[in-house]
Amino acid sequence: MTVDGQCREGAAGTTAEPLFTDSKGRPVALPQLGAPVADTHAHLDMLEDPARALARAARAGVGFIATVADVTEDAVRTYAELDRWVQEAGEMLAEHAPPRGGHAQGEDTLGAHAPSRGGHAQGEDTLGAHALGDAPPVPRIRVIVGAHPHNAKDYDAGAERELRAFLADPLTCALGEAGLDYHYDHSPRQVQRDRFQRHLELAHEFALPVVLHLREAHDDGLEILRSVGMPEAGAILHCYTLGPEQMLPFLELGCHVAFGGLVTFKKAEDIRLAAAAAPLDRVLTETDCPFMAPEPFRGRRGEPALVAFTAAALARVRPEPAEGFLESAYSSAIRLLDRTRL
Repeated sequence: MTVDGQCREGAAGTTAEPLFTDSKGRPVALPQLGAPVADTHAHLDMLEDPARALARAARAGVGFIATVADVTEDAVRTYAELDRWVQEAGEMLAEHAPPRGGHAQGEDTLGAHAPSRGGHAQGEDTLGAHALGDAPPVPRIRVIVGAHPHNAKDYDAGAERELRAFLADPLTCALGEAGLDYHYDHSPRQVQRDRFQRHLELAHEFALPVVLHLREAHDDGLEILRSVGMPEAGAILHCYTLGPEQMLPFLELGCHVAFGGLVTFKKAEDIRLAAAAAPLDRVLTETDCPFMAPEPFRGRRGEPALVAFTAAALARVRPEPAEGFLESAYSSAIRLLDRTRL
């Protein structure tokens, strides 16, 4: 297994995957992780073509995705259209699956220059990848549903009725994003705090994990989490952006910590130190796509396939062998977010 971005070589010495192009148009190869990877936080409904993104994610070795829906926006769309996205992704993968033993030189299988169903211009990179043998399965998908702290002011009795209905849906795996965002203050801070407390109470009631969004508000978030209590089903500190010391009190409460594209940025040494120091069974991988694409795609719209690059970066900073880290991160995601609802 390699996690250094090198191409896998075919039997005749030709690359089995075409190179991606980075934000400057330079070729980049898909990391060969040798293990499935999970994107524990995506926004499929924000992508131009969710079905094609799922097909590319399958080619990149993504086995599981948790996508976010917001009841103050259009959560209904995700629940209503998810089956169609999965079906169309499966059809794309089957249509472009290469024959056993390889494919003809230059054959395109959802590759780096395939025109998108969503209307990409001819020649635009769509982050695909060739693979040998049968088409890979579409990633398994579950839904995280809640009201983002930006939208706390819009979370009313009607939104809570809708949320409660979705929380009872077997497709739902967690409540979120729940928390506080003091960077933008799109909602008054006291309203954010009240809604965060209410979300935690619902996570307890429905026996679901909670996905925490805390930006420039970790102290207040920690205080509310301690006051209401950790949901028995767990919690994920989404999109971790701080150092090891700020992570410790959340770990002591039992939180998992999810790392996204930021961990690959040149000046993110504190985040990498936190990723290296976190207990092995508490680390998760995510994209937060279409936001925060990892290097070397920084500045572009992200998608679940790119979690492979974040996972490779995390594997390089972790103290245990890469295989052990990747297996643990995937197992933790499945155990936390793909559990059977009782």
